[in-house]
Amino acid sequence: MDFRDTPEEEHFRTELRKWIAQNAPREPIPTDADAQAAFLNGWHRELYRAGYIGLSFPEDCGGHGKPEIYDAILNDELGAAEAPPGPAIAHIANAIRIFGSDEQRRRHLPGLLSGEVRWCQGFSEPGAGSDLASVQTFAERKGDKWVINGHKVWTSLAHFAEWMILLLRTDKSHKYDGLSYFVVPIRSALGKGVTVRPLIKMTGETGFNEVLFDDLEIDDGMRLDDVGKGWQVAMTTLAHERGAGPLVTPQSGGRRSQAEEGGIAGALIGLAKESYRDGQRAADDPLIRDRIMQMVIREEGFRLNAKRARVAGLTDHPMRIPLQHKLVISEIAQDVAQVAMDIEGAAASLYIADTNAPHKGRWPLAYMNSYGFTIAAGTSEVQRNILGERVLGLAKTK
Repeated sequence: MDFRDTPEEEHFRTELRKWIAQNAPREPIPTDADAQAAFLNGWHRELYRAGYIGLSFPEDCGGHGKPEIYDAILNDELGAAEAPPGPAIAHIANAIRIFGSDEQRRRHLPGLLSGEVRWCQGFSEPGAGSDLASVQTFAERKGDKWVINGHKVWTSLAHFAEWMILLLRTDKSHKYDGLSYFVVPIRSALGKGVTVRPLIKMTGETGFNEVLFDDLEIDDGMRLDDVGKGWQVAMTTLAHERGAGPLVTPQSGGRRSQAEEGGIAGALIGLAKESYRDGQRAADDPLIRDRIMQMVIREEGFRLNAKRARVAGLTDHPMRIPLQHKLVISEIAQDVAQVAMDIEGAAASLYIADTNAPHKGRWPLAYMNSYGFTIAAGTSEVQRNILGERVLGLAKTK
């Protein structure tokens, strides 16, 4: 088994590395929600113009038709350079690609891939988060129209999005078969059946929203797949959302010296070299050094597991690797932020007053935000249940 790059992959990696060095933003990702959204959307468009978005997407759908390893190389190099991550659009793009009509693909995929049209995901509700099949937001059919009423919550970036992928109940007598899946314009419908209310996190940031639908009328042509097939479309969406993404440190956007390693090693080692507690450099503390190495080992394990996903025959279940990745990467993100906070020690509490200093403001914010990672796209508990019941064949928990 040889995980080394082929000559073509090595050439791609070399050119990509040069491009990132020349074009990646050198300033940190803004923490203000509006500024952050604009910053990341601008980076999305830069990546697209350079030909790095949709690498493994089919050419007839606006992609480049390359093997999936090229997406992995992009993620590797962005993470190693501590550049901002690429856009998280694969789940939406693949739902439209697989289940959309030719007209829907032509209409939606170009703007989604280019970053010109921003999307959000309307799945969770106040009474249906991890138990997604219990959604109650209802679409009533009236001829070739649907009228939507209900309440979605924890909808990331809804206050910036023009369109939403939306899981709705279309039949109250069936739990799974009563769900249908739509693509819905929400920006143009604000005040006309759609209300978006930002939710304020404990950090003071926005980002999550609640979205209310009040007699919103849409065309049947906005439905993906058949009526009652929404659960299958949603599971495909989540499979791509939970897939192998980049292991990017919460401090992404900063730069590192060429002498430092990338990823977790570069971020934590660099922080430990710059942080002092009681007159001692954190990097000289053997306990801190051990904790950093434990994180580096976990990161390497994650990367090796990601490579397994690209070798046919090494996995016995199609959901094993995506579920493992989602579970592991979200928990690593929490633990990395915790180690970084411990490295900074009491100085971490100064981030509000000293946000312009190196690292200050990044790790405390990353730590508080990291708890959303183990909830979004299915909690860690749900991931373990699915792995146990559907992948390993263990007895159901309920």
